[in-house]
Amino acid sequence: MTIILIGTGSEVHLALEVQSALLGDGLRVRVVSMPSQELFEEQDSAYREHVLPSNVSKRVVLEAAIPFGWDRYLSTKGIMMGVGHFCKSAPYKVLPDKLGFTKDSVIAKMRKKFM
Repeated sequence: MTIILIGTGSEVHLALEVQSALLGDGLRVRVVSMPSQELFEEQDSAYREHVLPSNVSKRVVLEAAIPFGWDRYLSTKGIMMGVGHFCKSAPYKVLPDKLGFTKDSVIAKMRKKFM
């Protein structure tokens, strides 16, 4: 099974942590760094297909802000992990856990949806 993790910038490190943790599970986990939807859409269709093959429907988008527009890179089998609200505050070491942006929470969602 192949899964694509799309990190939208600062979330790429989290995608790489998830990929590393799943190496022994017999999964093929590909990390795509996509900090800009606009720049990605400017690329030709062959490049876009190479980066996000249409035959891989199991995808996770990690966006630690409003996930507006990122759903276009998901299928019904995908997972959108974004923050759909404002005004949350906490120390930077606590915030990822409170918002569910940890390796363990991403893996748990993936296991529930994909496995």
